[in-house]
Amino acid sequence: MSDMETPEYRGRGGEGRGPGGERGERKDKEKGGGKGGFFRRRKTCKLCSEKVDYVDYKNTKLLLAFIPERAKILPRRMFGTCAPCQRKVRTAILRARQMALIPYSTE
Repeated sequence: MSDMETPEYRGRGGEGRGPGGERGERKDKEKGGGKGGFFRRRKTCKLCSEKVDYVDYKNTKLLLAFIPERAKILPRRMFGTCAPCQRKVRTAILRARQMALIPYSTE
């Protein structure tokens, strides 16, 4: 037997067994699920559900919903917007800032 076939070495390279047991085995199965039965509803795109084709940079009321008081553009995961709508919102916010309709930052 060479070094690689010794019992100490065998099992390291991909069998996936460790102190937790077999690979893929979940310890919380017996406890009844993941995070205490908390169910989070999937966020839907607000703009797609309202069928907004064009996000106008002059509509500051709509754009300010996507900007917190720190005046940063929040990411998609915060609002659940889809990627094309997030790009439209971003370009509209940048245009509105250029035209001084929305502030770049807070004081």
